[in-house]
Amino acid sequence: MTVWDRIVEWVISYGGQVLGAIATLVIGYLVARIARRIVGRVLRRTEVAAAIRAFLERLVYVAVLVFAVVATLARFGVQTTSFVAVLGAVGFAVGFALQGALSNFAAGVLILVLRPFRIGDFIETAGVAGTVEEIQLFTTVLATPDNVKVIVPNGRIYGEVIRNFAGYDTRRLDLEIQIAYDAPIERAASIVGDLIAADPRILDEPKAEVLVADLADSGVRLSVRSWVLGGDYWAVRFDLLRATKEAFERERIEIPFPQRVVHMAQG
Repeated sequence: MTVWDRIVEWVISYGGQVLGAIATLVIGYLVARIARRIVGRVLRRTEVAAAIRAFLERLVYVAVLVFAVVATLARFGVQTTSFVAVLGAVGFAVGFALQGALSNFAAGVLILVLRPFRIGDFIETAGVAGTVEEIQLFTTVLATPDNVKVIVPNGRIYGEVIRNFAGYDTRRLDLEIQIAYDAPIERAASIVGDLIAADPRILDEPKAEVLVADLADSGVRLSVRSWVLGGDYWAVRFDLLRATKEAFERERIEIPFPQRVVHMAQG
């Protein structure tokens, strides 16, 4: 039998299976692309984050391709059960080796879905405080107030308390101011109240308060409570402290230094 005869015999015996396998792979590839597009269109109509949408699109695409390859192998009589078992074992080994990365990934998905914070929010978590610049699947990028880029694993963030300073539109501004014991409390409270009323950034409601918080060692401690928009917090704080100091100087209201009264015992 010549080589040509052998080729013809092989084509007659296995040609149908080869064509079927090629058709299965082509159809699987086309179905994978169509499924990825459908998933992408559906997710774009929701508020799912772009990172999760891209991941799910890729996951559907790869899953359909793997199914097509398994179906192709089955046409040639390959025991796909063993093949699937091997894939499962490999997946388990990889997952065990990358459990830290998978933990960060799972936390990243939860952060993107539940949205405890958004890009642009100022947060404090995992011992770091800063403005959120990027939310990725494995890490979150923060910019500290002194403009240092900090990359925090998502597993650390989701496993600890998250303080989102931009979570609400308004914030309460608390100041602690001490005056001397011989200073008139009503006059000092009136001065601070006038400064608050003169600043348009301080909200009318809830109403601001100037309270006697404590009789401290060196003087009377006043607690000043007012409400501002979140974006005005630090600017109002700095301006109000400076204005209070200058107003107390003009009115000769003393801001005391730490002091103690010592009684000397007679011999």
